[in-house]
Amino acid sequence: MKLKGIVNRTDVEGGHWLFKSEDGDVYQLTGDLSACKEGARVEVEGRIDREAVGFGMLGPHFTVNKMKAL
Repeated sequence: MKLKGIVNRTDVEGGHWLFKSEDGDVYQLTGDLSACKEGARVEVEGRIDREAVGFGMLGPHFTVNKMKAL
């Protein structure tokens, strides 16, 4: 699955990367986050894991396989 949107960092529970899609959905990012930059508009490729549990509890987890800046 590919989504386009904005990446932001939050300090909740030690810090997490969040992704807000063009549709307004918010996901907590996991996986390959090496390309994350605050405020960057990106396209992410991966999958949504609605059953994952984490400390941040900021939205469903999106496991990133690939990310590119737009």
